[in-house]
Amino acid sequence: MTTEAPAEQHAYKVPQSVLVVIYTPALDILLIRRADTDVEFWQSVTGSKDTESESFTETAVREVFEETGIDASGPSCQLQDWELQNVYDIYPRWRHRYAPGVVLNTEQVFGLQVRADVTIRLNPREHTDFLWLPWPAAADRCFSPSNAEACLLLPRFVR
Repeated sequence: MTTEAPAEQHAYKVPQSVLVVIYTPALDILLIRRADTDVEFWQSVTGSKDTESESFTETAVREVFEETGIDASGPSCQLQDWELQNVYDIYPRWRHRYAPGVVLNTEQVFGLQVRADVTIRLNPREHTDFLWLPWPAAADRCFSPSNAEACLLLPRFVR
């Protein structure tokens, strides 16, 4: 009797993600520079759900920790779902990560207030540098239009 190895299954990304604007009480925003591009690609924390059943909040907490080392559920952090969604075309260079025919992503927007002295630990496979900028300057530096818009909305969501 011969046994055949099962066909390798390709794990496609879920086309649902989060954008988390991390900011201090002074409204300085954390931007991180992507490692997988040669251009100056500065952004807030972003990332896709691991599974369809993972909530957007769970995704936000996980992605913030993976990308910055910040525990978004910790006592010195205030995570807020801004109840905004962006639907956008997935950049062609990254469409191979998604199932065939998937071209749109839905992004849920969050804000995360942290202390000004929070320690940032980047995942070097994903990001090479970080900086803090006042919210208008952060919007100007963002590569993604939806990320820039979220930075500009920050003052409306601060309690």
